[in-house]
Amino acid sequence: MAKSQELYKKAKTLIPGGTQLLSKRPEMFLPDLWPSYYDKVKGCEVWDLDGNRYIDMSIMGIGTNTLGYGHEEVDDAVREVVSKGNMSTFNCPEEVYLAEKLIELHPWADMARFARAGGEINSVAIRIARSATGRDKIAICGYHGWHDWYLSTNLSSDKNLDGHLLPGLKPNGVPRGLVGTTLPFNYNDIEGLEKIILENPNEIAAIKMEVSRNEGPKDNFLQKVRALATKYNIILIFDECTSGFRESFGGLHKNFGVEPDMAVFAKALGNGYAISACIGKEEIMSATQDTFISSTFWTERIGPTAALKTLEVMQREKSWEKISKIGSDVTNGWKKLASKYELKINTWGIKPLGGFMLDSDDALAYKTYITQEMLKKGFLASNVFYASIAHTQDIVDEYFENIDPIFEMIKECELGNKKINDLLETSVCHSGFKRLN
Repeated sequence: MAKSQELYKKAKTLIPGGTQLLSKRPEMFLPDLWPSYYDKVKGCEVWDLDGNRYIDMSIMGIGTNTLGYGHEEVDDAVREVVSKGNMSTFNCPEEVYLAEKLIELHPWADMARFARAGGEINSVAIRIARSATGRDKIAICGYHGWHDWYLSTNLSSDKNLDGHLLPGLKPNGVPRGLVGTTLPFNYNDIEGLEKIILENPNEIAAIKMEVSRNEGPKDNFLQKVRALATKYNIILIFDECTSGFRESFGGLHKNFGVEPDMAVFAKALGNGYAISACIGKEEIMSATQDTFISSTFWTERIGPTAALKTLEVMQREKSWEKISKIGSDVTNGWKKLASKYELKINTWGIKPLGGFMLDSDDALAYKTYITQEMLKKGFLASNVFYASIAHTQDIVDEYFENIDPIFEMIKECELGNKKINDLLETSVCHSGFKRLN
């Protein structure tokens, strides 16, 4: 057993669930065989604890590193402030500069608050919206983190969030008193959203939604959401934690010409360093002072410093254009492979962040098989790809050269000439939340 597998076996006895993030559980990729821990990273390369090198054609730190791992300029900026001291009784000036930069990129916004993680900045935005409106209920569409306000959606039915990224999320530990405070609607279903608003008159504080994840807006959907929010005096919050700085220099909403009242960012903002932001209109953001939102380590210096340098590099490199092209090329490559071997495939996502699933009863087994075989070839790969500017054309070409014969074998399974279960060296990967023993 490799060092990584040994350590993960120990981890499950010391850390409930084995990891801090569900999306990084080995069971989500290749149970018992996934190299769970890294020693070092650079560009789009990852070295495990046994010294094996892999090219990351998978989730790239859950989408945090659009400039690639270990970007020299960002790391140098962080090293400089660390040498000066990361914490003080005083505040770091970088938070002011970062607020100024984000507002410059989004002229509709006037003020900003910062945290370090995506889930917590979503919760900050909800607290501000409730403070500003005096209302309790939130209409949601998309994935917004692990906090009580969001997971309470599943108190009335544990399937309410199944279409919002991860199926099977259990609300155990969430107070039953929160039933009915968070109300889900489906993307591109404007009638469903209006029905929620009309059934809860003057009770909806905010419409909280991702601008786009698995599909794009149809029939002016975002404009209609904006119009409903304005008509009923509801705060519109765009969750750009995943979509921000991927298809535009700032929020994805800029590409659709729709302005929210608030927006939140995380993931790519610090290129691997922890920083998240909530921006909004002054009359709304000022309500922060009528409640209590405060945390010691939101004042550390590394996050804002990394974000400032990341934005500088993004702007110079036009990274959002590069990763949109890379991501589109990969998605088109999947489609071409499926066509070549006459396999049915479903693709989804925004350009720099795409995914696919083969249309088959054995789809999860095929996903596991792809990960298994690509790992042997030196690639971290599944059915999702987060693009970075470190993914050169040569790397993409090498990826498709290696995955081609795997698709060919899958075709043999579909024809009945091979059995996928005979090809798997471990159990099938998980598709959502499952309790680990």
